[in-house]
Amino acid sequence: QLHLVESGGGWAQAGGSLRLSCAASGRTFRRYAMGWFRQAPGEERDFVAAITWSLGSTYVAASVKGRFAISRDNAKNTMYLQMNSLEPEDTAVYYCAATSDPGDLTLRYTYEHWGQGTRVTVSS
Repeated sequence: QLHLVESGGGWAQAGGSLRLSCAASGRTFRRYAMGWFRQAPGEERDFVAAITWSLGSTYVAASVKGRFAISRDNAKNTMYLQMNSLEPEDTAVYYCAATSDPGDLTLRYTYEHWGQGTRVTVSS
């Protein structure tokens, strides 16, 4: 079982920045593709960004492209989400996820392991 723990959430003003971290333990982290999803109150859990385990290829949702960046440090078993130019619409609980399935990384059903989430609140 792969255990995932998010951190770095909190409050920011519009235009500000936050960096989320996702620490993994329990399995060989570097063999998993990783992703970030977010869920606002009353909404579905939506894809934000993903990164493959082999080449480190990244995928970013159109709504955050140019503002958010995903990265990973396999030596530290940690994935990151750098969030810049935050907007009130970015307010949500952010979840990290991992999968050994080489499927569509933008779909939440592809992922086998999930963290508990970290809340991000952006005020205008």
